[in-house]
Amino acid sequence: MKIRVGIGFGSVSGAVFAERVDALEKLGVDSLWLSEQLSTEAVDPLAGMSYALGRTSDLKVGTSVAVLPGRNPVLLAKQLATLAALAPRRVLPVFGLGPARAADRSAFPVPAGRRGAVFDEAILLLRRLLSEESVTFQGEFFEVTDLGIGDRPARPLDIWLGGAAPAALRRIGRHGDGWLASLIEPAEAAAGIRAINEAAAAAGREIDPEHFGMSLRVTFGELSASTVAAIRARRPDSDPADLLPRGWVAARDLIGRYVDAGVSKFVVYPSIGPSGWPEFLEGFVRELVPLQT
Repeated sequence: MKIRVGIGFGSVSGAVFAERVDALEKLGVDSLWLSEQLSTEAVDPLAGMSYALGRTSDLKVGTSVAVLPGRNPVLLAKQLATLAALAPRRVLPVFGLGPARAADRSAFPVPAGRRGAVFDEAILLLRRLLSEESVTFQGEFFEVTDLGIGDRPARPLDIWLGGAAPAALRRIGRHGDGWLASLIEPAEAAAGIRAINEAAAAAGREIDPEHFGMSLRVTFGELSASTVAAIRARRPDSDPADLLPRGWVAARDLIGRYVDAGVSKFVVYPSIGPSGWPEFLEGFVRELVPLQT
């Protein structure tokens, strides 16, 4: 199993984005991941992906995660196909149901109560556009006739999905090529992988066993009250300390337990201030890159 560890930028602003991208490329970091955070200073995940891919030659870049419902799947297919042509094998799209921040949700409008249905239809159309020369599609939310996007990826793009609710796990099994989870414990990851594989088998599909990933926030001090509150709001029955390792030793230990559960791809988000990035990158290369196989 190929273990890979990348870095998530979270809310890194455009003012320092190029500098951080250059540092990751120079250090040989496997991948960079960009979050969908409209109401923060973070760069847009697709625009940031374009910029980072154009600035580097080896770094892979993914979205962790971008919202699908509320985006036009035809335009999205064209964007992904263009990126895949410009940076082959370095485009890693991951999509989710909705933004984490309530303030951002109005930017991705869908009919009330139909976000899951829009997601399912959008990803079906997206996949067809990325693989077929001409597509005719008539659904409840999208309709196209004899539409193509021009050049398509020579190698089919793997489209991963996020989420951990039972409905999300079934959706990943039916429609996804992989799973990028967050804020779940190793035992929950193992159970999620089983549920995804069962849903995939029921749909006549198979998920690559190396396509299970985890976003992991690593801390190097006391958790802020706001961080604790946010985690408890999402996971009221879990101890935040069990989900956010503190320091490199705890991070390596938790990654090892996720690997035992069947997870092999990791996105590490550091809880640090702007001045802590050089020290974090030095520690990342020293402590986590050797875990890769």
